[in-house]
Amino acid sequence: MSLDTDKLMERRRQRRQAMLWKVVAAISITALIAVVLARTLGQDSAFSDGLSAGELLGGGRIARVNITGIIVEDRHRDKLLQELKDDDHIKAVLVEINSPGGTVVGGENLYLGLRDVATEKPVVAVMGSTATSAAYMTAIGADRIFARQGTLTGSIGVIMQTADVTQLMDKIGVKPETIKSGALKAQPNPMEPLSDDAREHVQQVVMDMYDLFVDMVAERRAMDIDATKALADGRVFTGKKALDAGLIDAIGGEAEAVAWLETEKGLEADLPVVDKKPKYPRPDVVERVFGAFGKALVSERLTLDGLLSVWHPNL
Repeated sequence: MSLDTDKLMERRRQRRQAMLWKVVAAISITALIAVVLARTLGQDSAFSDGLSAGELLGGGRIARVNITGIIVEDRHRDKLLQELKDDDHIKAVLVEINSPGGTVVGGENLYLGLRDVATEKPVVAVMGSTATSAAYMTAIGADRIFARQGTLTGSIGVIMQTADVTQLMDKIGVKPETIKSGALKAQPNPMEPLSDDAREHVQQVVMDMYDLFVDMVAERRAMDIDATKALADGRVFTGKKALDAGLIDAIGGEAEAVAWLETEKGLEADLPVVDKKPKYPRPDVVERVFGAFGKALVSERLTLDGLLSVWHPNL
């Protein structure tokens, strides 16, 4: 009788072990499927943000947002900043900037977006090799700015460029004809000389945008207007010179920025820093082909439209 009882107990133990292994196998397969789907869906999944299992369960973290290349308007990036502001798990935003600038409105949108985030949580900017013009406009939207000593920054100003190809057109026997509603319509225009009135008007527009930029710098860097304008003549600064001029707050990189968040903003030590990227719609095959073809033929800088705040040295 005792032998039968032992056999029964052994069978039950084996069944429990088998059930346990089945559950473990099911969980493992489910997790594997989730990872594969996450990688397939790319930015539409939390795994694409580089989150660990612990973070997915709701732990706090610092969001890293990268601003690179030419800065233009981007509604998907604007939406990302709004999401970071509203996400209670995001304790701070670290903006890494490596850009020569871009359009005035592109920089203005980023500046306003970061100031909006800063109403709810600390924002810190870390400059890379270059953070000039509209990229510097972006940086001053942060609560504190770090840069390396060799970073190029500043270039506070606005530029509009055009060309007069009328003499070339004369040489090749082509005479463009323009019919327009007013003398200042479509000015500047490479197909006709820039008139004095048009030049004056364009200069006023440029100066309006310049004043906007200067006011931003003066407010955010606690400078008076005259002191700001003395620095806002379009020159670039190294990180060291920018620190001396009061355009940045400290020399350092991401480690120093995180340390500042911990000591000055009271963030918990050792919070993970995770990349956050805008969620762009997946392009179809035609868009990919023609997009790649267009980038091969036309420089990204040449596609910029509107007033620019960008540093581009003549080579």
